[in-house]
Amino acid sequence: MEENNQTDVTTRITLKRHMWPDEMALKSEKDKNRRLKLCMVFVGVIALITGWLLGSVLPVTGNKGQNLPIIHTLDPDKKIEEIREIMADEWFFGKDIEDIRTRLVDKASYGMTENEEDPHTSYMSAEEVESFTQSINRNFVGIGVEFVSSNGINIVQKVFKNTPAEKAGVQPGDIIAKVDGTDCSGLDATAIKDLVTGEEGTVVSIEFTRQGETVKIDITRGPVSATVFGKVMDDNIAYLQLYQFGNDTAEEVKNYFDDFRDAGCTKLIIDLRDNGGGYLDSLNRIASLLLPKNTVVMKQVYRDDSVSELKTAGGQYTNIDQVVILINEGTASASEVLTLALTEQRDDVTTVGVKSYGKGSVQITRMFEDGSALKYTTSKWVSPHDVWVNGVGIEPDVEVLQHEVLTAVFTGMEEDEVYEADSVAGAVRDAQLCLDYLGYGPDRTDGYFSEQTKAALQAWQADHDMEQTGVLTDVLYKAVVSSVTLEHAENEAKDLQLQKAKEILNG
Repeated sequence: MEENNQTDVTTRITLKRHMWPDEMALKSEKDKNRRLKLCMVFVGVIALITGWLLGSVLPVTGNKGQNLPIIHTLDPDKKIEEIREIMADEWFFGKDIEDIRTRLVDKASYGMTENEEDPHTSYMSAEEVESFTQSINRNFVGIGVEFVSSNGINIVQKVFKNTPAEKAGVQPGDIIAKVDGTDCSGLDATAIKDLVTGEEGTVVSIEFTRQGETVKIDITRGPVSATVFGKVMDDNIAYLQLYQFGNDTAEEVKNYFDDFRDAGCTKLIIDLRDNGGGYLDSLNRIASLLLPKNTVVMKQVYRDDSVSELKTAGGQYTNIDQVVILINEGTASASEVLTLALTEQRDDVTTVGVKSYGKGSVQITRMFEDGSALKYTTSKWVSPHDVWVNGVGIEPDVEVLQHEVLTAVFTGMEEDEVYEADSVAGAVRDAQLCLDYLGYGPDRTDGYFSEQTKAALQAWQADHDMEQTGVLTDVLYKAVVSSVTLEHAENEAKDLQLQKAKEILNG
């Protein structure tokens, strides 16, 4: 706006509207009502303030906990501390909670870290930290076997390398008959585990049934890290299964690689199915066994857009000239990093299975002195060729679907449930899927109990020396489901993805 420099004086005249007598009377009445309302409001405010002051300064008689000094407002910059102290000292139900302050801090910490943007950032209590660490390292004190339970029979499926069980001579296929004199027939996997695990240095006496003979072995319990399993297969093929990327995983892998090299293996299957990830340093040490020194494994992109590269440290095994990686919807995080690092940095790698999970972020864990921790995302990771899998996953080079029974969510049955021909139920569908996987050929898997489903059940019962009722009970349901577990564990031909991997390596 431009400034006005004129010196002329202008006189402003206020104009008033003329009011008629009836208008003047109406205005007078309104002014009277307005004054009355203002008076009432003023009295109300005074009464409210007086009541608030009296209620704050003059406490109600009774218990000490009722004499609450609430005359001051709370500091918004100290909201968490203020709420914690009030809840700890004045909350009625707080008196019934042991260590209320720790409970409140845990609850607040959970709330601050829970968010829609990042499901992988979280606060963990001391107990959760211990469980989380053990789930990654898969470490415990025991003997070092993996077994499956089927119809009350507990069969050793895997014996892990350099474990008390391997050193004592336990073999895959051994049936756990007794543990320290306790008959194990009919016991479930949890009960067996409780019997076998114990304190380091103690001895557990186990009777195994091996090809019809009883073999008694005394095993000294020791620390077990079971993140890796490997074996030499036919046709110079080595098989390596990585469960997690734990602290000792790289050393376990190296031990297996030594065996593979000594056995003359030149082809390798890396099984990363259901591997949810783990530690980056473990991942890098494993990648270093399969890639030349100073090869980029992945890149980390931080919130300020700076980028760092993770590179191999050296120590590559050069005897492997062809690799197949097995992936599925449970392949995530560090296992996806390894998959892309190998497929992008080697020319002899094929991926088989189904699309991976798609977790493209990196977390670090900051510990508190009380054992709790904050696990939070610090960066996203991308592959050497800048691929970000987050929410997308990795599409395999060769898609192979497993039988539906291996990924289905089972309904289950109650003890008093019974299903016969011409009924419909989720449990019937479960049984149909199991029977189809086991080769008994029901005509459908939609939950309708057909005559062919009844015939398939009767055929299964006949093969297992059971009365051929063709009626699905809770007992029969569990037995059929258990047979699937055993068949999948013992019969590699049922693993369609593994068979495809072998086919590619032999092609």
